[in-house]
Amino acid sequence: MDRPAAPRSPEAANAARHARRARPKADFSMTSHDDTLRHLQTIRDLIRWGASRMNEAGLHFGHGTDNAIDEAAALVLHALHLPPDLHSEYFQSRLTPAEKRAALRLLGRRVTERKPAAYLTNRAWFMSLPFYVDERVLVPRSPLAELIERHFAPWLAGNRKVEHILDLGTGSGCIGIACAYSFPEARVDLVDVSSDALEIARRNVVEHGLEDQIEVVQSDLFSALQGRRYDIIISNPPYVDLAELDALPVEYQHEPRLGLAAGEAGLDVVKEILRQAGDYLRRDGLLIVEVGNAQYPLCEAYPDVPFTWLEFERGGQGVFLINAAQLKLL
Repeated sequence: MDRPAAPRSPEAANAARHARRARPKADFSMTSHDDTLRHLQTIRDLIRWGASRMNEAGLHFGHGTDNAIDEAAALVLHALHLPPDLHSEYFQSRLTPAEKRAALRLLGRRVTERKPAAYLTNRAWFMSLPFYVDERVLVPRSPLAELIERHFAPWLAGNRKVEHILDLGTGSGCIGIACAYSFPEARVDLVDVSSDALEIARRNVVEHGLEDQIEVVQSDLFSALQGRRYDIIISNPPYVDLAELDALPVEYQHEPRLGLAAGEAGLDVVKEILRQAGDYLRRDGLLIVEVGNAQYPLCEAYPDVPFTWLEFERGGQGVFLINAAQLKLL
């Protein structure tokens, strides 16, 4: 669920834009709804129909789902006030006209507004935990969830006491909150420069009942953290380069640019993290950072730094781990 690669050349980007514009627009007028209602009877019918309209419109998927069927299912189930893991036996349930109209309206917004489903429902999932999201924060989709589930094994010893964790550039707070669940004895700091993002993070902390374990701090990277030391610093910072940012599908234009853009090569933020992190890690601490496609220019910029590039069973790439001693090689 990494941020996807985009066309690198202006020619490829322009071709993709023209292809999107050339696709026919689905008709979501109320007249069209009334006609559609007569043919769609069940949850399964609505999901299939919605997925077909999304594919017809050439939508992009990469914000928690990677295909039209899963995206349509998320929207239909939300409209019906049903859980996302609803047992398949209920998919043949017949719906009332009002229920069908509610689902069709939400599916219609996905096609016409090109907003990711998470922004339409204000709900995203990370490490099987629910989070409130809106367009002030990125939609959670990092492979770091898998690493947190494993308690950072094998790089963190099983008997190691973790006392303090920093989620740097927290956005919605999902990474730090997941860490709080995995390490219930640890203190967790959620840090972001954006006051809008921190409003969302605070809301999620309260919704998960973790106010006594988590502190939310407004800080430009480490600027407000003087004197603090961490066993683990984990970060999913901005790492999209300028060429890639301009070529991203429309769905990504709804996300805050501050959470994506990281200069010409995508390295502006991660370089600053690497420069300062050693001053905030304990002697045997770990720094874990997701950099996506910026992995390759990062390795070129630091050829002598022994980054450990992590692998994930459920997909994802561009995440490095480095310990406090190795940071001294910078």
